[in-house]
Amino acid sequence: MSKYVEGYFNHVKEITDKVYKSQKENIDKAAELFAETIEGGGTIYAFGASHAGILTEELFYRTGGLALINPIFNPTLMLNTRPVTLTSQMERLEGFGTEILKSTNIKKGDVLLIHSVSGRNPVSIDMALEAKKLGAKVIVISNIDYSKKVTSRHSSKKLLYETEDLVIDNCGDFEDSSTLIEGMEQKVGPTSTAVGAVIVNSIVISVVEKLLEKGITPPVFHSANVDGGDEFNTKLFEEYRSGIFYQ
Repeated sequence: MSKYVEGYFNHVKEITDKVYKSQKENIDKAAELFAETIEGGGTIYAFGASHAGILTEELFYRTGGLALINPIFNPTLMLNTRPVTLTSQMERLEGFGTEILKSTNIKKGDVLLIHSVSGRNPVSIDMALEAKKLGAKVIVISNIDYSKKVTSRHSSKKLLYETEDLVIDNCGDFEDSSTLIEGMEQKVGPTSTAVGAVIVNSIVISVVEKLLEKGITPPVFHSANVDGGDEFNTKLFEEYRSGIFYQ
């Protein structure tokens, strides 16, 4: 293993340790919001544009995941869009995030989780502002140090972390890439996906704990690749169909 790869492993661990120490209270608060929403009959939505949307995929319809997490996907913001550079243009289009959110079933009492590393683009900012207008709670995962070093592309001049009810800092590097290899001017090795996955799965784990404490059986998927998994998941869909909008 090269010194750079070893350094990357160590750096990701350093960041997750920093997140645990500095963000564990906010992770717990996010989990409490999720649990209260589920207890109250609400539902949860998740959004991110381009690579930030990978965390939405991480949360959505998977073994060990909560059935009540509804993804917000838009074709022009997904990485299979061609040309892929269109995703960068669309996330900068002011008003687009508002229209995307209006196409969902989000309502007062629901929760919207938005992931954006820089937090500067209008699609996420518009979505957060619209969600709050509708009475939903907004949780943001972002890189606060990165955000403070860039300007907002939104007419309000706000960055995403300035719109939220609760923010979780991913504690990553500026520009996200982390590893400078001799002979290069540009760093490689982004960390936001790896660290972000730890953050969102920590929220899920805590939500399950909190629901059990409330006497509620958490709506958690089994793997579809084990015997009985399909049948179990079908029952979850039936029981929670009023809060699931992705079938």
